[in-house]
Amino acid sequence: MTTATARDRRGWDALMRAAAMVGPRRGRLALSILLGAGAIIAACALLAVAGVLISKAALKPGILTLTVFTVAVRGLAIARALLRYTERLASHDLAFRVLAELRVKFFARLVPLVPEGIRRMRSGDVLDRFTGEVDTLQDLYLRALGPPLVAIVVILAVGMAMAFVLPAGAVILVVALVVAGTAIPALALVLTRRSGRRQGPARAALSAELVDVIQGAPELAVYGRQADWAARVRRADALLMESQRRDALAAAVSAVLSVLVAGAALVGVAAAGVSAVSAGQMDGILLAAAVFLTMGAFEAVSGLPDAAQRIVACATAAERLEEVTDEPVPVVDPGAPRRLAGGPLVARDVGFRYPGTDEVALDGVGLTLEPGSRVALVGPSGAGKTTLARLLVRFADPEAGVIRLGDVDLPEAAQDDVRHRIRLVGQEAYLFTATIAANVRMGRPDCGDADIVEALARAGLGPWVAGLPDGIETQVGEDGAAVSGGQRGRIALARGLVSDSDHLILDEPTAQLDPVGARELLAELGADRSDRRGVLVITHTVEGLEEFDEILVMDDGRVVERGRWPELVAAGGPFATIAAAG
Repeated sequence: MTTATARDRRGWDALMRAAAMVGPRRGRLALSILLGAGAIIAACALLAVAGVLISKAALKPGILTLTVFTVAVRGLAIARALLRYTERLASHDLAFRVLAELRVKFFARLVPLVPEGIRRMRSGDVLDRFTGEVDTLQDLYLRALGPPLVAIVVILAVGMAMAFVLPAGAVILVVALVVAGTAIPALALVLTRRSGRRQGPARAALSAELVDVIQGAPELAVYGRQADWAARVRRADALLMESQRRDALAAAVSAVLSVLVAGAALVGVAAAGVSAVSAGQMDGILLAAAVFLTMGAFEAVSGLPDAAQRIVACATAAERLEEVTDEPVPVVDPGAPRRLAGGPLVARDVGFRYPGTDEVALDGVGLTLEPGSRVALVGPSGAGKTTLARLLVRFADPEAGVIRLGDVDLPEAAQDDVRHRIRLVGQEAYLFTATIAANVRMGRPDCGDADIVEALARAGLGPWVAGLPDGIETQVGEDGAAVSGGQRGRIALARGLVSDSDHLILDEPTAQLDPVGARELLAELGADRSDRRGVLVITHTVEGLEEFDEILVMDDGRVVERGRWPELVAAGGPFATIAAAG
């Protein structure tokens, strides 16, 4: 099996699984099909009756003779409008319900993957899969599943109606409808097979480039690289436009062929009708009805080429969603998780490598964080400090060694329980588009305003918040755009301080602070013993660690030195070198 064939097979299999989500709502699908078929049949009947009415009116009969046909035209026009409206309600209700379920399932699957499971994907790519690919699948439920079934019902109905009036015309009409409903969509499928598969990845690539440009706009402006990245966006856009041009060409070809087939059917039915009228086999008044019925019947198959084009994109979208949901979850809860009851956080002989790499990230690392203790983890970038922090909150499990809280190994406990007991404040902590209070309250939803003010004061933001007109109800803007980098970090710190965790891990809490502010914050964290939690601080800044109970120096995934400040400075080892340089 070739690579392309295998890829197509995966896409169609994924599409079938996405289509199966309609199963619990098959009643709504059947209703939308019946209403859609009813609307087209009503339109065909409307045209046929209108043809009879026009033909009879041309003979100038008594007005009462035309009353029945006039009333029928009005009734069918109203019925067509009502059926089309209710069909739109039913089909869109079905599609939106399935899409809502699909979004929830995708998000639920994405949550456990985000910490460590999708490191190879760009954020814009993940965003496009969560939004663009899910939205693409609405075409599966609106324009791919229902229309072919509607077309079958309509072809059968108009075929029988035409057979009753003009048997020869029925053969011509049904054959033409089958050709327009199968051969032309098949041709459209062939023409858009490659472009349809490329369109999803091309759109994702464009989204990823745009997200990178938007997030990095200040840096691009500072370094004068706007033109380079604008060129990258244009290249990604050109690839997407090329796929869309191919789709547009296929749509144009399909439209032309559909018109030609419909025109040929119309001419054929008209010729058969004229022949039947001449032979006395059909009332001449019904000739216009047969012709108009043929015109209306092609509404049933007019959307099938477009459905064929969209189904390729839907298959690609379903496959790309499953590429994420099929990623192995880095951490799995045990079948019967043990309950955590607090105690010291201990890492012993921990070893770890990131999936897909041979490089050792951690090698034999040991750490003990007692309740109420203050421990600092220092060392150069890439030493493994943040990796250890992520293992301590079970974003991943170690390959070797053990991490336990109290007498329970972390892999034996539920992830939510671990992260409730051990809270990580990351270096790039996210601020939501909300107030300062709402962002801090993320750490403990039931905390009061007084708790928030106290946590902000401990984080060093007391005077600043007190001077704001709206206080803790001040908006921070999108991703904290309305506050400085230092204030952003301290708000995130306050979020951790207000939590009711047993241990608190702070990853580079001084990253956005000036040297004086960094020293003051670390000194405050080391000296404040009113908080009985264990606090682990990961930092490049060593000034201010004098009051910490233990300082661990990491390098190349190992702990190369440990002790208190005076001991490490006197030893003249790596820590002394870092302290002297700082």
